[in-house]
Amino acid sequence: MSDLRDTRGDAMRRRVLGDAHVDRAHRNMSAFDAPFQEFITRGAWGEVWSRPHLTPRERSMLTITLLAALGHHDEMAMHVRATANTGASAADVQEALLHVAVYAGVPAANTAFAIAKRVLAEMTAGSSADGEGGQDR
Repeated sequence: MSDLRDTRGDAMRRRVLGDAHVDRAHRNMSAFDAPFQEFITRGAWGEVWSRPHLTPRERSMLTITLLAALGHHDEMAMHVRATANTGASAADVQEALLHVAVYAGVPAANTAFAIAKRVLAEMTAGSSADGEGGQDR
């Protein structure tokens, strides 16, 4: 890590997604995607997620809502898993997805509810909350 944003970004990414997820992303990193991994660590995690005004719980709900609305299902599932680390509850996810229905459309929310329901059930059954099964971002 070359600067404070990298260090802060790596720490936040680990806090939200878990060490196992971040370690797996690092292991799977190649020369091709290394610049992207560095960009998201610095930009998304070191600049945006590390800002003090919103809590990780609030950022988690915003992220899930945006990913659901945009149809980024793998990323949304990963962030639903990360609620185990951010403090967002199943009720928080439910409320966020109801907003998706109103502002992004019922089809987007219908798919998002199905994904969240599956992921939350897996988490309740004891599955890993470290982002396993999602993209290595």
